[in-house]
Amino acid sequence: MVKIVLKKKIGLGTWSWGNKFFWNYKVSSDEELYETFYEALNQGFSFIDTADSYGTGSLSGRSEKLIGQFLQRVIKAKKNNIKIATKLAPYPWRIGRQGFSIPYKKSLNRLNNKLDIVQLHWSAEKYNPWQDFQLLNNLCDLIDQGCQFQIGLSNVGPKRLLKIIDFLKDKNKTVCSVQVQFSLLSPNNEKQKHVKKICDQNKIDFLAYSPLAFGILCQDPSIKDINKRSLLRNFIFKTYDKPTLELRKVMKEISKARSASLAQVALNWCFYYGAIPIVGIRKKNQVLDISKVFKWDLTKSEFEMLNNASINCLKKMPDNPFSSL
Repeated sequence: MVKIVLKKKIGLGTWSWGNKFFWNYKVSSDEELYETFYEALNQGFSFIDTADSYGTGSLSGRSEKLIGQFLQRVIKAKKNNIKIATKLAPYPWRIGRQGFSIPYKKSLNRLNNKLDIVQLHWSAEKYNPWQDFQLLNNLCDLIDQGCQFQIGLSNVGPKRLLKIIDFLKDKNKTVCSVQVQFSLLSPNNEKQKHVKKICDQNKIDFLAYSPLAFGILCQDPSIKDINKRSLLRNFIFKTYDKPTLELRKVMKEISKARSASLAQVALNWCFYYGAIPIVGIRKKNQVLDISKVFKWDLTKSEFEMLNNASINCLKKMPDNPFSSL
């Protein structure tokens, strides 16, 4: 593979902001999240990614709400340097050409009227093949009515992506970004590379979500795991500990030689493919560590070592059940 040389960009992922079930979110951590947000802006993170479905139970929409509050505390110059992207969920009851109208307005309100990219959170192809196009029509209508945002996609495969590109072309609209699960541990990476090729051909940003695989790729293979997590994350870490050990040993070898963290190694693998990783972060010190990835690149031999270790890894992350073909 030929290395794709581009200016590195990183997105700040906020799935954990408001999620008690998987990420043990607590309202008392909000000020720490603001410090994380502010440092990400200082370090040159190019956009913030959220969704109207982020936040569990009574905290539904919490991620968007926090971002909106944080934006009020940031000077205009910093706001202008980033893009805010949300994902609207195509729930089965959000049907027809008005299915996203109210959700869009609610997200815009929570985000304090800064919303640059509106993404279809997943494709409804598997349960309502026509719903995607109805909702995309809705987004086109909103733009034609004067709403200022670009259209993005998430969890789409190459076949669905091509159909949507053609559909929007007929309406003089384009896809600005596509995000898919892409990491050293993600399944179906050959499929995602096909998506990347289509993105390149159509000048679409290719975004990699879960580039650290819930944090599994940050777990030092030489240190016993004693971190406190939710029950579900603890189960996942135990499940993947042994099957991913050899991959993490290769990562450790590179990180030691580079005086870098395992997270930086995992992200530089994404960058080698020309992807823009969306990194879920909750602490300022994590931002400071990850931002060091701007200062170095993988060599071809390091990339090939990681690729081989990834291919031979005994267990990969589960595929998103809503990912389309």
